[in-house]
Amino acid sequence: MADINSIAKQFTDFYYNTFDVNRANLSSLYRESSMLTFEGIPIQGAAAIIEKLTTLPFQKVQHKVTTLDAQPSSPTIASLVVSVTGLLLVDDSPNPLQFSQVFQLIPDGASYYVLNDIFRLNYG
Repeated sequence: MADINSIAKQFTDFYYNTFDVNRANLSSLYRESSMLTFEGIPIQGAAAIIEKLTTLPFQKVQHKVTTLDAQPSSPTIASLVVSVTGLLLVDDSPNPLQFSQVFQLIPDGASYYVLNDIFRLNYG
């Protein structure tokens, strides 16, 4: 398996840069079997996930990753679990929101797709 930390970094850089510019362009990362749990609400399938992401109630967003951890998730395929924490700057709010997100990435040819995606805002 290639260096999982490098894969995780490349994936998260692509994911959050794409999310911040045009969320609809994330559709290639999801499949019909993919599941997003967003703030406790499960959403299944690429089209439903992208609909959720593109209809979130803000115009501008910027992700700032503060921690990134990755582990292999299977002894037989080159899949991995990626855990992210960070800050969200939404619209013109001066107060960033803390978030955590976990992805399970499954190999698909020369790249990966998101099988599982769990997102939570962290209040505290």
